[in-house]
Amino acid sequence: MTLKLTDYNATEKISDLPRKLPTAGAREGFTPVAGDIAYYAPWGNLAVFYKEFPYSKGLVRLGRLKQIPDAFRGSDPVAVTIEAIQARRRRDP
Repeated sequence: MTLKLTDYNATEKISDLPRKLPTAGAREGFTPVAGDIAYYAPWGNLAVFYKEFPYSKGLVRLGRLKQIPDAFRGSDPVAVTIEAIQARRRRDP
């Protein structure tokens, strides 16, 4: 899926998703830090944080970037492609 992320609040890049994600069993919210990839359930959007932000109810952490690309730090939109990968199974010794 390719998304156009736009700047929001000089803190994160966001984009609407094609459909809402299920959040059953997720925590009520969390305090994001730079690099966090999250889903904001009330709006149904994806967020990639490039700055810290206070605790937000309805925010579900999906993952984390190891490094934040420089393009995320400006106010310009950023196009990203997200791919699902199959998790590797651990081999028991």
